[in-house]
Amino acid sequence: MTSDQLDRARTLLAAAPVVDGHNDLPWAMRNQAGYDLDAIDLAADQRGRLHTDLDRLRAGGVGAQFWSVFVSANLSGDTAVSATLEQIDFVRALVDRFPDRLRLALSADDMEAARAEGRIASLMGAEGGHSINSSLATLRALHQLGVRYMTLTHNDNVPWADSATDEPAAGGLTRFGEEVVREMNRLGMLVDLSHTSPDTMRHALRVTEAPVIFSHSSARAVHDHPRNIPDDVLALLPANGGVAMATFVPQFILPEATAWMLRAAAALEADGFHHQAHTPEAMAVLHAFEAGDPRPIATTATVADHLDHMREVAGVDHLGVGGDFDGVPFTPAGLDDVSGYPNLVAELLDRNWSEADLAKLTWGNAVRVLRAAEDVARAAGAARGPSIATLAQLDG
Repeated sequence: MTSDQLDRARTLLAAAPVVDGHNDLPWAMRNQAGYDLDAIDLAADQRGRLHTDLDRLRAGGVGAQFWSVFVSANLSGDTAVSATLEQIDFVRALVDRFPDRLRLALSADDMEAARAEGRIASLMGAEGGHSINSSLATLRALHQLGVRYMTLTHNDNVPWADSATDEPAAGGLTRFGEEVVREMNRLGMLVDLSHTSPDTMRHALRVTEAPVIFSHSSARAVHDHPRNIPDDVLALLPANGGVAMATFVPQFILPEATAWMLRAAAALEADGFHHQAHTPEAMAVLHAFEAGDPRPIATTATVADHLDHMREVAGVDHLGVGGDFDGVPFTPAGLDDVSGYPNLVAELLDRNWSEADLAKLTWGNAVRVLRAAEDVARAAGAARGPSIATLAQLDG
């Protein structure tokens, strides 16, 4: 890419900044500092420690961030609910700490207001249905606290939905899983289908009254990884109105990186770490492993290959980006951290994406999908009250 393309990219992002669908900074702050914003000053350069700080968000042209209020699937029941509440509390504390730079966003109008003010709209997404402990009242409580999407599963199944990386149990959604989707529609909470099995994706698309999102998933036809979206599902998005937000996770987008990460995970486990750990101590193990087994490098071009394909199948009105920064040990060259978005936009300009289409990718599509979910919620809320159905009642 040329310096002229980078300049064009930055100009475009000044007008249509990035809405990033997924950033795991809250979990990283839990692991590294017990959520202590004095211990890790996000107004300072945190390069080498985190993928995210405020200056790099601004340099990357990020105008809205869905902060993931993720909790590990190793946590369950009320412990998972409590940990989710702690994650929400951190995001609110982060916004309160930097009111001149961040704004809590609960709606599409809030996103637009933040952009007009030059602040970064801060939204929240819960990653995994285990966060609600199979309770629709807990789902409603998360919405009242500001959560605007929920990923139906994480890496493991929940009692009412199948994950992409677990053995099928429900065959998609159970009856209670369908009720979760309907209640999310009534609330205006986006149904996030990243991490779910293809059968769960298809089932949710049949049930939902509102557009869905994939907060951080790429194209399965480009790399046949279970975390990616099959073409037949991408082809359903125009009728649904949803948005697939391409992710940057190397092992999801580059086959050689997938094989390398399997070998690296074995090295982590041999040293007593969880196979997905990326704390500073775990990263030392990974870097030592990398010295003897060089890591395949994904690039901005790798991500652009996925976006090109997704545009062909779903159309440009149904695309976004969800980097998964601070949720992964490694990132693509050129997308090393949250400051890298201009490099991706410049790559797409080189591939003859129009500025109008890029503005949809970065900003317009994500704002539209949240506004559409809000419209559905107004109609659904007028037609029916809160569901008090339980897992036991619907699934036995």
